[in-house]
Amino acid sequence: MNDEPIRFPYLPDRIAGLSHLATNLRWSWSRLARSAFRALDPTLWHLTRHNPVELLRRVEPARLAARSVDESFLQLYDAAVAEMEREEDGRDAPWFPATFPTPLPGPVAYFCAEFGLHNSVPIYSGGLGVLAGDHCKAASDLAVPLVGVGLFYTKGYFDQALRLDGWQEDSDARFDPASAPLVREAGPGGEPWLTVVQTTGRPVHVGAWRMNVGRVPVYLLDTNLEANDLQDRELCGKLYAGGPIHRLRQEWILGVGGVRVLRALGKAPAVWHANEGHAAFMFVERIRELTAAGRSWAEAVAEVRARSVFTTHTPVPAGHDAFSATEVTECTGPVWEAMGASPEQFLGLGAKPEDPHQLFHMTVLALRCSRRVNGVARKHGAVSRGLWQSLWPGRPASAVPIGHVTNGVHLQTWMNHELMGLLDKHLGPGWEAQADDPALWDRVLDLSDPQLWSVRNHMRNELMAFVREEARRRWSGEWKEAAHVVGAGTLLDPEVFTIGFARRFATYKRADLVFRDFDRLHALLVNPRRPVQIIFAGKAHPQDQPGKELLQRVYGFTRDARLEGRIAFLEDYELHLAHRLVQGVDLWLNLPRVPLEASGTSGMKAALNGVPQLSTRDGWWDEGYEGENGWALPVAPVDEDTDAADAASLYRLLESEVVPLFYDRDARGLPLGWIRRMKQAIRVAGSRFTARRMVQEYIRDYYVPAAAGLAPGDEPPSA
Repeated sequence: MNDEPIRFPYLPDRIAGLSHLATNLRWSWSRLARSAFRALDPTLWHLTRHNPVELLRRVEPARLAARSVDESFLQLYDAAVAEMEREEDGRDAPWFPATFPTPLPGPVAYFCAEFGLHNSVPIYSGGLGVLAGDHCKAASDLAVPLVGVGLFYTKGYFDQALRLDGWQEDSDARFDPASAPLVREAGPGGEPWLTVVQTTGRPVHVGAWRMNVGRVPVYLLDTNLEANDLQDRELCGKLYAGGPIHRLRQEWILGVGGVRVLRALGKAPAVWHANEGHAAFMFVERIRELTAAGRSWAEAVAEVRARSVFTTHTPVPAGHDAFSATEVTECTGPVWEAMGASPEQFLGLGAKPEDPHQLFHMTVLALRCSRRVNGVARKHGAVSRGLWQSLWPGRPASAVPIGHVTNGVHLQTWMNHELMGLLDKHLGPGWEAQADDPALWDRVLDLSDPQLWSVRNHMRNELMAFVREEARRRWSGEWKEAAHVVGAGTLLDPEVFTIGFARRFATYKRADLVFRDFDRLHALLVNPRRPVQIIFAGKAHPQDQPGKELLQRVYGFTRDARLEGRIAFLEDYELHLAHRLVQGVDLWLNLPRVPLEASGTSGMKAALNGVPQLSTRDGWWDEGYEGENGWALPVAPVDEDTDAADAASLYRLLESEVVPLFYDRDARGLPLGWIRRMKQAIRVAGSRFTARRMVQEYIRDYYVPAAAGLAPGDEPPSA
């Protein structure tokens, strides 16, 4: 491992530890570390969008020198450094070694096509990547021996810009690797690659960058090396870019290259976890390894299954990659020869019985090669059992061996720091260490109403200030028409009830449902006594034409003068903006067609900040809705138009329950009924929907049994 630190121009010896703090992403969920970087240079911290690597590169030496003798700053700095040192040497008594005193025989290898850890490393597109990032953070908190494996997208996902007519234009993300906490891993002879993978008939050299996420290293594979063909250098350039052939080759590099890079780094995982089907070629490489070591095909497949975990994330067909047999064999070459198998055996691993096109399905490959499989919510587990029932012929869907681990979100990442400060006063310092105890969260119901409402108003004001500042920045540098400025939310009122809707713009998520009856919506928004405003954000996939058309329709309402500027669309949705939205709005809106939402973690993040959700009973909300922590649309009758019925229910709830409750104030100006809902939202999310709880379930029910090689569960038959 190459542990050479990232170099900064100048750091006084007394505060040299800032380098170590900045280059481990643990700072992003440490209140002490974030406070130290903010105090170093508040203006630059803001301008760098909370990126300490960029902050330390740009801060003036005179300011660093002054801070190195500033006692108040040094007190904060010393506390942040001491906190990190306690974690690194295990003095913080982490959960995993205390609960499982016998260590795993090796780490858990967690493969995912994207990781959303911080906006300074834009190698994520949305929920899947952010979930993977929260998984790694929680694993670090718990001291789970886990290593992440992904791809290093030198051009990120894409930057979104909206034309005046609302059409989304996509451009390469602005990503400077020098401003990210990345360290290149060198090969044994100092070369910049760790392994070589054959694909499309030629060798591709694969390097890796290490990104430290607390105790968890995440290795990002890189093909942009001089040793590679020009076409191969661009192979990992962008996330989810190019056509199916490009996507297939990326997934081959992720799976095969990922296993080989871990071997080159001396890692011997005890458990292999594929987070979605993009990583499924990891199973193929492990089968090849075993057959090369003398195992038969059947023995190798059985051994790989025994140690493997697979998480499926969506019931939407477009979310499951499938390729033709010709495309696969051209990408992989005759890999079956090295596996002691026939082409039919190899391709059969990805064959879906009822598929008339005989495609190679990455999800099917993962299902066949993993003994332990789960969906990401209770309802999604049931939907997945029905979706993949054909792999277990003659068996009812209820008996298909696909379980569920409901997603969760990383509390310290997503909860507002001022709200956490209020909980410090109410629950006592260090309350996060007791977060596993539901009784702790019951005490949230006794929070001071005036204090909690003050925090809510502060968060809404911070969001509105951010919206105005972003509009000013884009007006000065990008936009040419005043209509853009209005559409970006400059007319929003910080005192008005604010609804947030932010997610990927896919048609099944129904961002336009609230506009179905314009007159009823108009009456809600411009009511002089109880006005409402709605903030939208989100990207459509570059190849999703219907999604782009949906986004354009929604954006068009930002320019409708009849709505008085109470509809806003915020461009380029990413983690920095997401934090402000889930913390700053009053109500989180989620309207997927049931049962197409696998989980939906944005509502959990909002709930941790006292933001109730209004949603269909899908994903996590099917098990998270308790009646007082938000609102649920009733299930539409089977014989009715679902969209029409859901829209009617949405308007009724907003008109008769939600908006009146927010504006019903006591003599002190407090909406006591609304505050009760806020407290219940925090209680339910904190006690049941954190990444800490999620990872603990994976450990108990998936990782530890897989590492021990316990008796096999039910498996789909070999193809």
